[in-house]
Order: sequence, then C-alpha cells, then structure tokens
Amino acid sequence: MKHILLIVIAVMTLSCSKVKKVTPVELPEPKLNPVFFGVNLAGAEFGLVTGAYGAAYVYPNNAELDYYKSKGLKMIRLPFRWERMQPEMNAELNSAELSRLMAFADAAKERGLFIIPDCHNFGRRTVGGTGYLIGSAQVPIAAFRDFWTKMAIAFKSRTNIWAYDIMNEPHDMLPAPARWFDIAQEAIYGIRSVDVTGNIMISGDAWSGAPNYGVPGSTSEILKNLIDPSNKLVYQAHVYFDNDASGSYDATYDTEGGTPTKGVERVKPFVDWLNANNKKGFVGEYGVPANDARWLVTLDNFLAYLKANCVNGTYWAGGPWWGTYPLSIEPAAGADKPQIEVVKRYPEYNCL
Repeated sequence: MKHILLIVIAVMTLSCSKVKKVTPVELPEPKLNPVFFGVNLAGAEFGLVTGAYGAAYVYPNNAELDYYKSKGLKMIRLPFRWERMQPEMNAELNSAELSRLMAFADAAKERGLFIIPDCHNFGRRTVGGTGYLIGSAQVPIAAFRDFWTKMAIAFKSRTNIWAYDIMNEPHDMLPAPARWFDIAQEAIYGIRSVDVTGNIMISGDAWSGAPNYGVPGSTSEILKNLIDPSNKLVYQAHVYFDNDASGSYDATYDTEGGTPTKGVERVKPFVDWLNANNKKGFVGEYGVPANDARWLVTLDNFLAYLKANCVNGTYWAGGPWWGTYPLSIEPAAGADKPQIEVVKRYPEYNCL
C-alpha cells in the first residue's frame, strides 16, 4: 500500500510540474485596418477624347509600377476618361479600352498594389465636341448610372480594386446644391445593384475642395446624407497649398503665402467633417513643386496630419508624359525627384 501511495504521489508531482511549464496562451492583437498612401499615375486621361492611343494618351507602364512599389507606395489612383471607356452612352464598354485598364489592374495586382479607377471628367461628358453637365438633356443621370453599373460588373471580381472613384472634381453642378448629390446617389445605386462589397469613392463638389466640407448646407457637406446599402462610402477631397488652392504654384513660396502648416490648415475642415460625421476619408490629390525646399516641409506636415487622423491619399502626380511639370514625381534620367523623399515616408500604416 505504501508503495502504491508513493507511486500516486510521484505521478501527481510529475503532473503538477507539467502544468507549471505550459506557456500561457497569448491574446490576439487587436484587428487593425491597413491604410495605404500612394500616387496618381496620369496619362490615360490626357488629350482629346478622339485622340488615338499612344499619340493622345497612354497608360502607365510596368516600370512605373515597379518604381513606386520600390518606394513602398501601394496605392495607385488611375485617371481615365468616360468617353473612351464607353464611347456611346448606355452602350457596352469599349473592349480595347477596358482591356487596357484591366491589364493595368492585373499588373498592379501581381506587384501587390491596389488601384482606384478614377473617372476624370469633372462632372461632364463630351458630346459632339462639346462638354455637357451630367444631368443635362445631352447627358442624363441615368447614363452615368449605366456606366458605373457596367464598370462594376467588369471589375468587381478583381480583388485589388480599392474603390470605384465615380467622378474627379465635379464643379458648378447646377442646380446647386442637390444636383451632384442626386448624380452620386444614382451611381451608388447602380454599383450596388451588381457589387455589394466594393468601396465607392465620392468626390466633393466645388473641385473637391476640402474647405467646402466645412460649410453648412454646402454642395459637399450634404453628401453625408448619401445612402449606401453596404455602408462603404469613402469621401474624397483635394488639397493644394498655393494661394488659390489650384495647384498651379505660379509664383514663389512667399508670394503664394506658403507656410509650414498651410496644408494642415487647408485640409482640417475636411478632417473635422469626417470625424464629426463618422465618415471615411481620402485625399486624392496633393502636390508641391521642387523649386523651394520649404514646400517639402509643408508637404511633410500635411501627410503627418493625415496619418494621425487615419486619412490616406495619393500624390499628384506621376506618369510617363509629364515632362517638366513642376509637381511631377516621375523620376527623370534615372534620378528621383525631391518630393519623393517626403512621400515615401508615408507608405502604409495600421489604423484602428
């Protein structure tokens, strides 16, 4: 009996020692949402809408994707023209143009990059050589809804489409303030009829200017009332730091009223609006020239402010045909532009 008792005690002792050696189970990290910064790659929106591919306009090439990926940038906003993608309203999408955009999306996916197809039409469409507002007799709202419904059908299976950017910089959309709201709402309904999971990006009216979001009853402020059955809207603003916020930068830093905090001051109404209304935001365009290093400080402070407020964005711009455009960050003769040294500091981060 004593022998059996000693065996039992030994087994219990061994069991206790095993329990003490078990490593505690670690709690999982809180789930975070990755936020990507990036660049606009222009070219597909260039030229007259009747111009030929390769002569009037061009899509960015794979070397450009490789370059911006090497800088840690994972988001590409790709401007294109509605008239090229759908030459006749309410007709099928143009197969050649669609193939170009799909090939670009696939090349980006191979590199782990996200893209934002951006209808770069400023709230208008060219008909017979003349630009008409969406909502006019020449360009019915229903035609715009039809276009984005067909675009969503074409791209909904591509997992690296970060958002459908339904319209770049709408402006002077009459009658104000409801017209752009009504147009955007119809595009949302069209997309959601075929794709319930993709993000939909809504540009502010008045050239997507950030301050317009902070004006009660303005054409951008009322966009908070848009209905999305999937609750996946992303609101977009554009911010430049020169005196008229146009991005022209046609004078010196001092004459333009440049300051280290000018970008923060310009975007703050938009960020405050997002926070007050619990909305997700994106700054689709911002940029500075390289002719004065003080602009780089303004850009750095601006991007730090966006990051602190969980708002991402894309620099304007890269692309193969910019030439001497002062805001371009496309490398020249193999040399980096000064602006890229700031932009690459803000590639990706996690946001609760």
